[in-house]
Amino acid sequence: MQTAAILGPVGVMQLELPPAHEQLLPGVPWGRVGAFPTPAYWAYQVMSKRVLGGPPEYKLGKTLSHEVAACLLGGHGIPAAVGLAAYASLRDQGFLEGTPSEQQLLELLQAPLTVKGRKIHYRFARQKARYLSEALAHLSANTPPVETGRALRDWLLQLPGVGSKTASWIARNWLRADDVAILDIHILRVGAAIGLFPKNLTVERHYFALEELFLSFSEKMGVRASELDAVIWYEMARSPLSTQVLLGNPLPSPKVKPAKQRQSNPAQASLLI
Repeated sequence: MQTAAILGPVGVMQLELPPAHEQLLPGVPWGRVGAFPTPAYWAYQVMSKRVLGGPPEYKLGKTLSHEVAACLLGGHGIPAAVGLAAYASLRDQGFLEGTPSEQQLLELLQAPLTVKGRKIHYRFARQKARYLSEALAHLSANTPPVETGRALRDWLLQLPGVGSKTASWIARNWLRADDVAILDIHILRVGAAIGLFPKNLTVERHYFALEELFLSFSEKMGVRASELDAVIWYEMARSPLSTQVLLGNPLPSPKVKPAKQRQSNPAQASLLI
C-alpha cells in the first residue's frame, strides 16, 4: 500500500492507493504516486481536484446549440483560446440563435479576433462556417437523444464536420457523461506511455476500441472518466515539460545543482489542472 496526503482547506486527507507493482489492468501497473505519468499519479491528481476545487465545470454554452458551436469552432489545429474567442464573438452578437446562414457566419469568422491582447485571424473560417450553419439548422429541426452520453455522441456524428472526438467532447460537456471519452493527443500520449493503448491501434481507425480501454482504465481506478480526461488534458496542455517527458525528450539541466538531493514527497505533488 502507498499513501499520499492531500492538503485541503479544512485539514489533511490521507489517500491510500495499491502498491506500485500491482496491476491496475493487464500490463498496466499502478506505479508510484509521485511518478508522472503513472496511474497512481493521475488518481492522486483527480482526488486532489475534488478536495481542493470541486468537480470540474465542463459546459461551455448555455444551450446544446451553443455547446456544439463552441466545440466545433475548436479542436485540431485551432488553439483553445482562439476557438473560444470565435465562439464568444458569434454568441455575443446573437448569431448562435436560430439558423444563421453560412455567409453570415463566414463574415464574422473572417473578422479579426482579440486573443490575449493580440489580433488573431481564425483559421478554416470558410469550412467552419459551412459546418456550423448546417449543424445549427439540423439541431433546430431535430430533437437529439440525451438519455446517455453515448446516445448523444452517436447522434451528433451525423452533423457535418463532427467526428468521434468532437462528438464525444460535446456529449461529455453537455451531460457530464462518463460513457464516452475525448481521445485527444494528450490522452493518447499518456495511454501509450503507461502501456494502456497498444501500438497497433490508431485513433483514426480504432477510436471506439481505444475509448473502451480508457473507460475500463478509469473504472478500475475508481474515478469518473469525465474527471480523469479533464485532469489529464489540463495538466498536459498547461505544462510543456509534461509533454516533453512523454515524447522522450531530455529536459534542460538546471544551471545550479542542488547541494542536497531530497526524496520527493507525494503530499507536495503539484496540481497543474
